[in-house]
Amino acid sequence: MINEAIEVKLKRPHKKQGFVDSKVPRIVVKAGRRGGKTIGAAVKAVRHFLAGGRVLYGAPTQDQVESFWWEVTQALYDPIQQGIFYKNETKHLIELPNTKQRIRAKTCWNADTLRGDWADLLILDEWQLMNEGAWELVGAPMLLDNDGQALFIFTPPSLHSKSVSKARDVRHASKLFKQVENSKDKRWAAFSFTSHDNPYISSKALEEIALDMSDLAYRQEIMAEDVDEAPGALWSRELVKSMRVAGDTDLEALSLARIAVGVDPPGGSTECGIVAAARGTNGHIYVLQDSSLLGSPETWASRVISTFADNEADIIVGEKNYGGDMVESTIKQAAKDAGVAIRYKNVTASR
Repeated sequence: MINEAIEVKLKRPHKKQGFVDSKVPRIVVKAGRRGGKTIGAAVKAVRHFLAGGRVLYGAPTQDQVESFWWEVTQALYDPIQQGIFYKNETKHLIELPNTKQRIRAKTCWNADTLRGDWADLLILDEWQLMNEGAWELVGAPMLLDNDGQALFIFTPPSLHSKSVSKARDVRHASKLFKQVENSKDKRWAAFSFTSHDNPYISSKALEEIALDMSDLAYRQEIMAEDVDEAPGALWSRELVKSMRVAGDTDLEALSLARIAVGVDPPGGSTECGIVAAARGTNGHIYVLQDSSLLGSPETWASRVISTFADNEADIIVGEKNYGGDMVESTIKQAAKDAGVAIRYKNVTASR
């Protein structure tokens, strides 16, 4: 029980931060930069902690953790100084001694980095950059025993952020938000707000920043819009959707004459493009599977082989613009390790 003379300095959430008060077990928050999502998370964390709860906050970068930690320690500064709560700056931990009541903040981006702890309020910030396994393999089981609450916070992924994401699907956070938004499941709730909804930041600065950002970046980072089309893309998602073969179509009925797996190795910290495609006897080309991923050469080579085997492909075609002979040797070694016989061909992309 906290002495009434001890002051806890909690910031007041703005009207769009309804997730702070929500009791729904699973909450997804999509917001613009400086919209107040991390401050809202800190307010929710402190309230939960003061009510006797155990909070675990995770974010993929140290800078994000420090931002949350600053808000939490400022709110609880007085009782920490009075010795009511114990603070460990190294572990980013505040606790009521001899109890399970605690707040901890840590960097995490996948299942392994989240293991070894538990909470009844789990906050995953910058969720769009984390691997889905952080929740599926560790986060969800963590809340089983105490029927805890999970809070997912994200800003729609930009083209830049996609290149540093640890996710299998770089749009997994956006897809989760849309799924929850359109769902009638009362266990889930979705909240969204823009940077403009935060009354505590300068409206003039927001107007001026529009002049310093591209239209796409402004829509994603400030307006929290999910923009899933790359500027100048030859193939729009709407076009791809309109050309889809019905999901219940029997591929064998299409009479596929030849199946190939195309490999476009990354020239930097980007995805390795891996696509299985087929030519039908009717002259049409069908894309069967997109297995593209971020990873080391050994990782994407292994994915190439599994895609080849799963689709019973005839050939693997690798682009040698980046990597040269390394592309071929890495893929052939992965095939050897998997015990899969392959046929391989190098090509050089020119246009």
